[in-house]
Amino acid sequence: MFAKIFLSIVFMASSWGAMAQEDTAPWQAVVTDQIDALKDGSVRAALDLAGAGFRSSYDDPNKFLSDILRSGYGPIVESRSFDFGRFEKTEGGLVLQVVNLVGQDQSLYEAVYQMVDEPNVGWRVQGVVLRKVPGLGV
Repeated sequence: MFAKIFLSIVFMASSWGAMAQEDTAPWQAVVTDQIDALKDGSVRAALDLAGAGFRSSYDDPNKFLSDILRSGYGPIVESRSFDFGRFEKTEGGLVLQVVNLVGQDQSLYEAVYQMVDEPNVGWRVQGVVLRKVPGLGV
């Protein structure tokens, strides 16, 4: 009897986890693609994943990258690894997604991505707030 109850709980928990992961996938894929594009030097692709305000402000993708670096967002571009933390859906339809990053020197950073689902385009990065957090990555 205990085994049946245990297996039922495990099955339900794995189903809930799959539903939650599926729910977050659209905007997390965009964040991943933008970070990967920045790291690979595919700046045009990174800009294409930014919100409409950014896309209309930059004719030159290299200026976009220059502004990212000049504004202190280099740890995102230069990160060794990253993973996703918690997220929050706001009443206005935005998603705030926490991304944990490990820098080249093992420093830890937390980035909060503001994501918006743009009509006919899909999820895009509306803005990012980055801060260094205590500790070292391993």
